[in-house]
Amino acid sequence: MIKDKYKKLGLSLLFDGLGMLTYVIPGILEFADVIWAPLAAWLMTKMYKGNVGKAAGVFTLVEEALPGLDVIPTFTIMWVYTYVFKKENVKDTIEVDAS
Repeated sequence: MIKDKYKKLGLSLLFDGLGMLTYVIPGILEFADVIWAPLAAWLMTKMYKGNVGKAAGVFTLVEEALPGLDVIPTFTIMWVYTYVFKKENVKDTIEVDAS
């Protein structure tokens, strides 16, 4: 599980970097967002399942499609939300017996 966690982090950094490539040649690479925005949204829903993944996919689509917002690292933010704030797939949790 830990290996998958860091694999997702690596993919998140890669996908955020790809999304920011349109700033390399302003104006010329902006057309790439037409292709990248739906692809990024689809990738987000495949990486993170359930309603949270769907919501993140919609946010990613909008963020990548609108000019000027490509600097937001959506994939990395989603990884931090999932593995730091929600602490998904963490086996070191302490369970308290309520009885």
